[in-house]
Amino acid sequence: MASSTFPKSERLCSRRLIDQLYAEGHRLMTFPYSVQWMEVNELPAPCQVMIVAPKRKFKHAVDRNRVRRLTRECWRQRKGPFYDSLCERGCCIVLSLVYIHNEIMPYAQLEHKMDKLLTALQQDIDASRS
Repeated sequence: MASSTFPKSERLCSRRLIDQLYAEGHRLMTFPYSVQWMEVNELPAPCQVMIVAPKRKFKHAVDRNRVRRLTRECWRQRKGPFYDSLCERGCCIVLSLVYIHNEIMPYAQLEHKMDKLLTALQQDIDASRS
């Protein structure tokens, strides 16, 4: 099982990969997130993630930071089984999580939504690989 940390190697920072992700990636909507994902050949981790809280939805930086922190924590806590399934399939993905709700949801609800998101993402990956 993957460790429950969120190191630099798991963060999507490459401008080239980000541009390619938005140009060629698959889109998935699971409220309150819009997910863009793409399979890539080789990464230092099974998955690299970029978490986005748009300025259009949250005018104050403190609110954007709060959304990103909550999302990062939910991802960190729930990523283990997802990483294990990626390793079993032998694939690496890059993904962007964009928070699309107008209000900041409580952490307990976000945890539940993250579980649904990861399940839907696994199904979408399986569908695209077959």
